[in-house]
Amino acid sequence: QSQLVQSGGGLVPPGGSLRLSCKPSGFRISKYTMSWYRQSSGKEREFVAKISRSGRSVEYAPSVEGRFTISPDYTNNSIYLQMDSLRPDDTGVYFCNAGEDWATRGNIWGQGSPVSVSS
Repeated sequence: QSQLVQSGGGLVPPGGSLRLSCKPSGFRISKYTMSWYRQSSGKEREFVAKISRSGRSVEYAPSVEGRFTISPDYTNNSIYLQMDSLRPDDTGVYFCNAGEDWATRGNIWGQGSPVSVSS
């Protein structure tokens, strides 16, 4: 059974950094578009970043562009989201996602990683 296991997250002051990890089981990241989404309290889940199977194409939400970096590790079959210059409005639960094509959200989700940015 295909699944995504996440790690990382936590509490950080504004301006701080965190790194989230996502490791699939049952499939290789080189076969899927890998994405990160987040959901804040009372809001719908929103797109954060995605990377193509080859790693050559990436896309970010305007709100995180220049602060977040999505990257693959094909040897360890993992995806990372490096989050720098964190702001309070980055607070939420972050979800890893795997999909079969670039244009649509996939059906495989991680369990979620809480991120709280607060002083």
